[in-house]
Amino acid sequence: MKRHLPNLITLLNLFCGCVAVVFAVMNRLELAALFVFFGILCDFFDGLVARSLKVSSDLGVQLDSLADMVTSGVVPGIVMFQLLNMAQQGGWNLELSGTPSNVNLLSFFGFSITLASAYRLASFNIDENQVTSFKGLPTPANALLILSLPLILLYQNNEVLNAIILNQWVLMGVCILSMFLLNSNISLFALKFDNWSFQDNGVKYLFLIGSLVLLLTLKFLAIPVIILLYVLSSLIFSRS
Repeated sequence: MKRHLPNLITLLNLFCGCVAVVFAVMNRLELAALFVFFGILCDFFDGLVARSLKVSSDLGVQLDSLADMVTSGVVPGIVMFQLLNMAQQGGWNLELSGTPSNVNLLSFFGFSITLASAYRLASFNIDENQVTSFKGLPTPANALLILSLPLILLYQNNEVLNAIILNQWVLMGVCILSMFLLNSNISLFALKFDNWSFQDNGVKYLFLIGSLVLLLTLKFLAIPVIILLYVLSSLIFSRS
């Protein structure tokens, strides 16, 4: 039974992704973000459980990527589609419920994130070197970056931030940056814990503590800052 537990957690990730897709299509982006967050938690724990129980398998690796494709690939693409559509229709209505009546062709550029995520996950599956570190930004981290944007709009409601986020050129720039980071050769440390020793996991613990402090002070605005900190700290750590 224990060998099936990690896969069940992975399937729970996929279920959360499916629910998030529904809410994202309905333009309930805050609820989509909530289920993506639950899915990413499952994505973190399935690997942890598999390593703890020593029941890792090739099936689990493939299933994990398939679940991530929905939760961290399809959902961010839909969310960016919705944001681009809002930006082109005035963008100042922060009531995000209800599907838009008009769809602009430029909005479909949001799905470039989904395509880049698929390519990144396929590359990851055939790269045996990405165990203790990643090449490029992992899809769950990228999903959090994209999903943070509607949360900043809804819950921080700062005029300057709103104007920046709901600018179609800024959003397209985010798409391009996302595609680059997902499939770049930048080496980023993996938040995987084989043990709880500070000596072996010092950088990871410091990163998590710093992230918690940022979340408590900046709220949802902290998420893009944390992603930037993740990239920068990985670059510094890889050269030390």
